[in-house]
Amino acid sequence: MEFIVKSTRPETLKTATLVIPIGEGRTLGEIATAIDTASTGAISNLLKRGDLTGKLGQTLLAHNLPGLKAERVLLVGIGKDNELSDRQLRKIVTSVYSSLKTLGGSDAALALDELQVKNRDTYGKTRLMVESLADAGYCFDRFKSQKAEAGALKKITLLSDKAGLADAQRASSHAQAIATGMAFTKDLGNLPPNLCHPSYLAEEAKSLGKTYKNLKVEVLDEKKLKELGMGAFLAVAQGSDQPPRMIVLNYQGGKKTEKPFALVGKGITFDTGGISIKPAGGMDEMKYDMCGAASVFGTLKAVLELQLPINLVCLLACAENMPSGGATRPGDIVTSMSGQTVEILNTDAEGRLVLCDALTYVERFKPQAVIDIATLTGACIVALGSNVSGLMGNNDELVQQILGAGLTADDRAWQLPLYDEYQEQLDSPFADIANIGGPKAGTITAGCFLSRFAKKYHWAHLDIAGTAWISGGKDKGATGRPVPMLTQYLLDRSNA
Repeated sequence: MEFIVKSTRPETLKTATLVIPIGEGRTLGEIATAIDTASTGAISNLLKRGDLTGKLGQTLLAHNLPGLKAERVLLVGIGKDNELSDRQLRKIVTSVYSSLKTLGGSDAALALDELQVKNRDTYGKTRLMVESLADAGYCFDRFKSQKAEAGALKKITLLSDKAGLADAQRASSHAQAIATGMAFTKDLGNLPPNLCHPSYLAEEAKSLGKTYKNLKVEVLDEKKLKELGMGAFLAVAQGSDQPPRMIVLNYQGGKKTEKPFALVGKGITFDTGGISIKPAGGMDEMKYDMCGAASVFGTLKAVLELQLPINLVCLLACAENMPSGGATRPGDIVTSMSGQTVEILNTDAEGRLVLCDALTYVERFKPQAVIDIATLTGACIVALGSNVSGLMGNNDELVQQILGAGLTADDRAWQLPLYDEYQEQLDSPFADIANIGGPKAGTITAGCFLSRFAKKYHWAHLDIAGTAWISGGKDKGATGRPVPMLTQYLLDRSNA
């Protein structure tokens, strides 16, 4: 889908479909009034028939209205609130897209510039609209014998006044890059685990490296991981026939002397739980346990599309967690790259084991800040549901920056505490640390575990177990989160 922004009077625009807002109670704003005047009262006459009241998300299509160059006019209800919430704006544009994709026109123009959204300026409002429209058009039918029919709609124009044109164009550019990254993340997450394994993700990384000249890619194989002493990482993979891979992607968009930002993603391409095996019901969704790595891929893709003037290192810790005669057992003790020993009490707490070695490895890049992203704990879903991601960190400024980015991107997180008292739950009588802390505060103790390997830099941890995918039913699939949040964080650092 192509998105463009222009400043022109909607009543003079030649387009297949012109979209205009109608307030609840059939009220006309400035845009709808101008269209009504140009069409000699056609909009008012349509509304008098009672087919559309202006409730949020309602739509009504009209053809060949007099005095207009648009072939069709789509009326969309915007409700009665003077200021919309982000959620209400998303509902409006998603409803618009649902109507547009059923029509025969190849283009559409959205005259929604007058909509007021709480705490959003022209940039913020436009970006949210474009991201929502692009996301609504996502379809994953790679393995369907019968593909989804290609719609006629190819281009959407967003109309803006002249004063806000530059901000709206910048927002559209950013939104399209983020939407591209989200689609990449969703594609990877939705792939079946027999195809999407650690070696496959390594090939995806190499493909990116061939496309973008300022991206260097290195893949650490099992031999190299052993040489580095990544005993925790290797313990997770030793029950699987699929070899583990640590994927290192180094993007140079800033000055050589600038320290990079770092993203570290959990890439468990399938998680049976290992010897501590999961229940069979819903286990198919454990292909999504690599969504942390997928979201790093997607964020990097957005950064590459925008060519942000920053340096960025991405580490993807990729393995498959399977039970076998060679699998790690509960009670095993392994030595991490940092030299700390870990007693593995539960093999289903494997994400923190691959991440802890990745967090040690990232030290060599002397990063400004490190964010790890992982579908780490079911406890996070219990605590926060599927609306916000869990956030912890060892630097308050970094945590606040991520929280702020989440608000700007409408991809929110909620901070959880990392008090010293929680660390005591990880005590082991036999090793330096246990890999689980008992049934209480499972998300926090997982963060506490990781914090022990991230003491040499500013670090934050995002638990996306509840936000990375939608479970069950016809809508099951990866969400592409937290690509918007992470990209916004990097946009903020680059002042782009």
